[in-house]
Amino acid sequence: MDPFKGTAVAPMRRPSLWRFLLILFFLLYLLVPLLATTAFSFANRWDRSILPEGLTLDWWRAVTERRAFGAALKNTLSLSLSTMILSVLLVTPTAYWVHLRVPKAKPYVELLTILPFGIPGVVLALALIRTYARFGGNIIYSPFMLVLACMVISLPFVYRPIVSALNSVDIRALTEAAQTLGAGWFTILRRVIVPNIMPGILSGGLLVFSLVFVEFTLANLLVGPRFKTFPIYLVEFTRFDGRQASALAVMSFIIAWLTSLGLIWVAGRVGGDREEAIGAR
Repeated sequence: MDPFKGTAVAPMRRPSLWRFLLILFFLLYLLVPLLATTAFSFANRWDRSILPEGLTLDWWRAVTERRAFGAALKNTLSLSLSTMILSVLLVTPTAYWVHLRVPKAKPYVELLTILPFGIPGVVLALALIRTYARFGGNIIYSPFMLVLACMVISLPFVYRPIVSALNSVDIRALTEAAQTLGAGWFTILRRVIVPNIMPGILSGGLLVFSLVFVEFTLANLLVGPRFKTFPIYLVEFTRFDGRQASALAVMSFIIAWLTSLGLIWVAGRVGGDREEAIGAR
């Protein structure tokens, strides 16, 4: 007797054709502009036919051989890394303290982190200039002020991943356990809390780095050519040669992509080491 006879088997659902077409359209919508920009940066000409005519590295060589290229890339990397590090150092202990000691303040802190979404870069730059102009141009038009301004606009992107990571673990139990062993607040934060929320910290840092790396409005209004960043350098080329500007745009994407892969790799290593340590115990 067949034990499975008479048992109703649910039919397998086939992927919807409309879902497949929607995903395909979304991928093409994202990839076609990038591929077209990349092809244009290698093309000798692309104005007489649907396909580029000839391939060359002249436009890439022209933009990278300029002295300003290295300076702009160095300035942008230092700006992005500084903003990322300072944002993480500011938000991590603040979010931890609010989460543990002042839970009633969470709505107000979240409101403050949402406000930068509604403040355009132009308004923020002009407000900073208006507020700090009394201290002289050496302060308001300095890279230091640009870092602080970038920290403001990147606040939501670093706050939400860290808060999500804090909500995923029992912070109160970890803190009380560490306190019973005689650990101080700084030791608890550094050796207990941070390792447990490291994926959230790395995710927030990645978002901040990517955002600041392509920030043009604040950099142009606050420092301009005195501290030329990669976006300012790119915009200068759009005024006289689109092929060289396309090469710079592709370079910007590649740098951001490699940085993203690097941070994801680090996050994976941290998570793997943490699982191995737990398994060893």
